[in-house]
Amino acid sequence: MRTDEPAVVARLRAEDDGPVCAYVYDLAGLRAHAAAAVAALPAGCELFYAVKANAEAPVLAALAGIVAGFDVGSAGELELVRTAAPDAPVVFGGPGKTDAALRAAAEDGGVVAVHVESLHELRRAEYVAAGLGATLPVALRVNLAGPLPVATLAMAGRPTQFGIDEGDVPAALEALAGCPHLRFVGFHFHCLSNHHDAPAHARLVARYCERAAGWAAAAGLPVGVVNAGGGIGVDYAALDRPFDWTGFCRALGSPPVPLRFECGRYLVAPFGAYAVEVLDVKHNHGRCFAVVRGGTHHFRLPASWGHNHPFTVVPVEEWPYPFPRPGVRGGPVTVAGELCSPKDVLARDVPVALLRAGDVVWFHHAGAYGWSISHHDFLRHPHPRRLFLEDLDVAGRAVDADPLPVPDQPGGVLHADDGRQAVLPGDHRTMGHQAAHLGHQARDGHEQR
Repeated sequence: MRTDEPAVVARLRAEDDGPVCAYVYDLAGLRAHAAAAVAALPAGCELFYAVKANAEAPVLAALAGIVAGFDVGSAGELELVRTAAPDAPVVFGGPGKTDAALRAAAEDGGVVAVHVESLHELRRAEYVAAGLGATLPVALRVNLAGPLPVATLAMAGRPTQFGIDEGDVPAALEALAGCPHLRFVGFHFHCLSNHHDAPAHARLVARYCERAAGWAAAAGLPVGVVNAGGGIGVDYAALDRPFDWTGFCRALGSPPVPLRFECGRYLVAPFGAYAVEVLDVKHNHGRCFAVVRGGTHHFRLPASWGHNHPFTVVPVEEWPYPFPRPGVRGGPVTVAGELCSPKDVLARDVPVALLRAGDVVWFHHAGAYGWSISHHDFLRHPHPRRLFLEDLDVAGRAVDADPLPVPDQPGGVLHADDGRQAVLPGDHRTMGHQAAHLGHQARDGHEQR
C-alpha cells in the first residue's frame, strides 16, 4: 500500500470530530497486485480469493473479474460473493457445514466444488443433494500426513479437525462411487497458513499433485482439479521481503494436473491499514504505554498471533487542550487499546522517535484477518470508519469518486478518494517509521486464523 499517510489522516480528522479510528484500503493497488499474481501463474493454474481474509463488499467487487473465483466458508460468505460477483465460480469449504449450508451450495448454480471434510459429511452431502434432485460437485479435503514445512499455522500433518485422514481417502473414494447425486471433481489440500518459504511451498504443491494422482489412479477416476489451498504468507517482521510469488510460480513448472489456489492474506494484507489516534501516553512501573482509540476488538490479529504489528507514527501538531501534551521521545512504548483487558495490545515495547497524545498510529499490512476476525462489539465502542481509496490522480492529489455503499456500517456510505505518494516497503523517510519487529509473545489462547 503506497499512500500519503498524513494526507489520509488529515482527511479523516477533517471529516469526523472524534479521534481517528479507521481502516483504510487501497483498491487500486489491490487490483494491480491481484492481476500481477494471476498473470504470473503457469498455464493450467487458477487463483481464487479466500473471502475469510477480508469480506468487505468493495474488496470483493475490486477482485471480481480478476481472480478466477472465490473461496467461501459459509452460506453467509456465499451471499456476500453473489452480491459482488453474481456469476463468479465459487468453492465452498469449512469443517462444520450444516445441511442448510450444503443446500445453499447445491442451489447456487455457481459452486464448482464443495470441499468434503469427512465420510459423514460426504453422506450428508449426498442426502441433501438427493432431496433437491440436484448433483453436487465435491472434492475431498485431505489431511496429509507429516512432516510438513514449518509455517505459522498447520491444519494438516498432525491431528486436527480439518479434512479426511489420508489413510481414509481410498474408503472415501469408494463411498463416493455409491453417491449418484455427487460428482467427484478433485482433491483439496490446505495444510499450512502463513508460509514464507516459496521453494518449499512449491515442493509441497508437487507433493499434493503426486498424492492426488495416485489416489485417483487407484480408484479409476480422473484426478480432476487439485486445490492447493492458500497459505502464502506475509512476514510481518520483514515487510520489505515479501513472499517470492514469481519464483514460486516459476518453480511450479508445468503442473501435471489442473491446479487451483485460494489465497487471501497474500492478496489483501498489503493493501489495508488500521489508523488509530493516541488518547493517552503514560508510564506504569517503569514502562511506557500509548492508549489508542481502537484495539483488538477492531484488529485482533496481533493479539491472536502474539506479534508486534508494524506501524508508522503520523504526527499531528494540533493540540486542543490548555495543559501539557503527554508523550514519549526515543524510548520503547507499548501500544494498547481501549478495552478493559491487559491482552488488548497491538505492539509491545517498540522504540519510537516521538509519540504523543493526538498523534496517529498507522498499522501497515492490516488488510487481512483484521476487522473480519475481531470481536467488534465487546464493550460496545463505536466501530471504525472504513475508507476505500480509489481513482487517484498521478500527482498525488485527492480525486473525488462516486461513493461506495457499505452495508451495516456507521455512516452508510464512504467516499472512495484519497491522496497518494509512493512509499515503498522499508521506506522510512517520513514520521520516524517504527517497524514493530515480531517479538513473539505468549498466545492469547484464541482461535488463530
